[in-house]
Amino acid sequence: MSELVGVFHVSLGVLVAMAIGLLLVFWYLRDITQKRHTVLRNFPIVGHLRFFFENLGEYFRQYFFLGDREEMPFNRATRAWVYRLAKNEAGMIGFGSTYDLSQSGALVFVNAAFPVLEGEHQPSPPVLIGDGWCDKPFAARSLINISGMSFGAISKPAVRALSHGAALAGCYMDTGEGGLSPHHLEGKCDVIFQIGTAKYGVRDEHGKLSDLRLQELAALEHVRAFEIKLSQGAKPGKGGVLPAAKVTAEISVIRGIPMGQDSLSPNRHPETSNMEELLDMVIHVREVTGKPVGIKTAIGGWQFMHELADAVHRRGLWSAPDFLTIDGGEGGSGAAPPALADHMALSINESLPRVIDALIENGLRERIKVIASGKLLTPAKVAWALACGADLVNSARGYMFALGCIQSLRCHQNTCPTGITTHNPKLQRGLVVEDKAERVAHYTRNLNKEVEMIAHACGVKHARELRREHVRIVQPNGQSAALNILYPYPPIR
Repeated sequence: MSELVGVFHVSLGVLVAMAIGLLLVFWYLRDITQKRHTVLRNFPIVGHLRFFFENLGEYFRQYFFLGDREEMPFNRATRAWVYRLAKNEAGMIGFGSTYDLSQSGALVFVNAAFPVLEGEHQPSPPVLIGDGWCDKPFAARSLINISGMSFGAISKPAVRALSHGAALAGCYMDTGEGGLSPHHLEGKCDVIFQIGTAKYGVRDEHGKLSDLRLQELAALEHVRAFEIKLSQGAKPGKGGVLPAAKVTAEISVIRGIPMGQDSLSPNRHPETSNMEELLDMVIHVREVTGKPVGIKTAIGGWQFMHELADAVHRRGLWSAPDFLTIDGGEGGSGAAPPALADHMALSINESLPRVIDALIENGLRERIKVIASGKLLTPAKVAWALACGADLVNSARGYMFALGCIQSLRCHQNTCPTGITTHNPKLQRGLVVEDKAERVAHYTRNLNKEVEMIAHACGVKHARELRREHVRIVQPNGQSAALNILYPYPPIR
């Protein structure tokens, strides 16, 4: 019997060896005859090690080789800071900061000789949007809010967690261009509905803007305002992209698109080919809904603001958008072509103060509120934006980190390991809505708190009193310059 077992084991071993040998021969022949990869054609089988280590290199650099402040688009120090705030852990460090105060672009706030005492602190007042210009103006309470991330680009549990967290913290949530889902409303937070170029959620059977759908949305208590999207920082000049693999049955219904096909938005609204037509659309949506209407856009130059100001002055203040959401070219939670993501549109560092200046110069600063967006997820960057003149700040990737994002850079592949940007139920299982909602709320509250802390250290009673003279920016020569010198306040028209 033992001899039979021994023979069986030997035979099995021979079969396994033959199978492995045949597999290697097949692999060798396939590599040496294929015409796509030169390395594999010249070095069959072993050439695969090159691609294996190339893929691993991204993760080795992230975890082992790059310094805490070297990685892009967000370094380890920034991500760790968001994680700590989202977990409501003490934001303290010892033995000094690793932030390089001599690097070009570093932010330095001007501390007051006599900072504001705790008993003198005042809460930052809410921002009234559309007050006096529409039937139902909107009061935005939080300095920091959730930027547009479509249901589709992010998962169902991610949207649910953001909705509940926003309600707990008192901030608003932008739907992104993918339409309004029940998950946005589940937490009963304030919602800004974004009208994308494909009109998802507000389109009729011909793909046109539907007044009936606008009225239905406006009737919802928690839909507070509407935002007409012209472009976003990730890909100015190109519409939204949702790969077919991420178009589920539920998303297909919400967007009004077929399954199994990429969801591609036009690169602009077909009915708005000039500023006059854009303002016509703003007025129309505001009249139909009775709620504030704004415009979201990345800025590539100053022509847009000049044309906007000229058109509003010709037509009257009633024709102006109630708010502008300015997205910097460094924005980018959505899938985007590298050519646009890398090189299209101005950074928020340049575009925001210029937009504010244009509004001041044309006497429109009080009429049009400004929301800033574009890698503004730390208290210093939020405080900088407020000092420039922004009324509110939006963040997408900051909230993705609060949900647990590890920056795996796989948002567009439906394989997100943290369940945030995938519709794979097995991967979504890791995102526990109740826990992540608490983290979203903690991040919002703690970020607001730290921005206020900067304001008090600058000698003002709340963050909305921050001005350009409170900020200095380090120049290439290592010396800092005051923001109000770099961008002096323009005369009022």
